[in-house]
Amino acid sequence: MESNEVGPTEWGDGTHGVGPWEGPLPTDPRFDPVLLAEGDRRNVVDAYRYWKREAIVADIDARRHPFHVAIENFGHDANIGTVVRTANAFAAAAVHIVGRRRWNRRGAMVTDRYQHIEHHPDVESLLTWAKENGLAVVAVDNTPGSVPIERFDFPRECLLLFGQEGPGITDAAANGALATVSIASFGSTRSINAGVAAGIAMHSWIRQHADLSKSW
Repeated sequence: MESNEVGPTEWGDGTHGVGPWEGPLPTDPRFDPVLLAEGDRRNVVDAYRYWKREAIVADIDARRHPFHVAIENFGHDANIGTVVRTANAFAAAAVHIVGRRRWNRRGAMVTDRYQHIEHHPDVESLLTWAKENGLAVVAVDNTPGSVPIERFDFPRECLLLFGQEGPGITDAAANGALATVSIASFGSTRSINAGVAAGIAMHSWIRQHADLSKSW
């Protein structure tokens, strides 16, 4: 049986993870025979050591949160990898990339193997999809009239929409959102990095709705 995980390590230097399985081999079908024999150097929590990729995805699917994340990608935004990695950490239902289909996966640290990712050609198609699936769209941008995220009650089933670095969300995104929330800042910079802002927003949802007893 071939493993889905053979190839370069997800960490790059091969010093993380665990070596070959010691002792009697487990019979649980979730375990990967190649990983058991050769070791598991992937970027996964210890509970998933030696598991097949599809088994990990299935387990996360059983515990995913009902919020989605979307990011506009009209200029090859380098923050998308960070957004995907963070969405994986918070078990988001899916990440939606709007605009250009291609994106730099380096920042995702291979977490895109375990995170559902969808593509939409434009904001209008994303908003239509959200409406059809009963998701309230919450845009995140520091624009006039935005609601402080620190005081915002997130809908449990929602889609968090982020613009690309620099220009922020498009007018179509702002007009189609239920609300636009902003992140309080106190220094000299005009804006917060898009990847960082996405992490703050996702964690704001986690603080309000997630069952923390189920976290690692």
